[in-house]
Amino acid sequence: MRVIVLILALIVAAPAFAVQPDEMLADPALEARARAISKEVRCLVCRNESIDDSNASLARDLRLLVRERLTAGDSDAEVLDYLVERYGEFVLLKPKFSAANAALWLAGPAAFLIGLIVIVAYHRARRPHAEAREAPLTDEEKRRLDDILNG
Repeated sequence: MRVIVLILALIVAAPAFAVQPDEMLADPALEARARAISKEVRCLVCRNESIDDSNASLARDLRLLVRERLTAGDSDAEVLDYLVERYGEFVLLKPKFSAANAALWLAGPAAFLIGLIVIVAYHRARRPHAEAREAPLTDEEKRRLDDILNG
């Protein structure tokens, strides 16, 4: 009984295949190109998921559009250019580096470096204070402390 429950759980947890049989092209070479392109295109509904993996209706429409353009004779680059022209560069899962989006590409590493500099500066600034707290009392300080405690 446990084995059956385990098998059913694995079947239910298995990822659904987004590309439906009625979408697939008869030509295996064109279908392979369509799948490769679909893995580079972002589902505009699901965000960080390719249209190849998404079950959303918009993803299906985009997969059909990719296959339609390939059947019409477009190259892979032309299909991607068409999608970028129509939906913007956001449609690409890995956008190209350009001057327009350089700030986005460089913001992560810059934030990391700034954080690292702040941490190093903080630790360097605290080091002299920690050493001063751990230094033994001088003879004069011991005498004054004794006077305060006894007096």
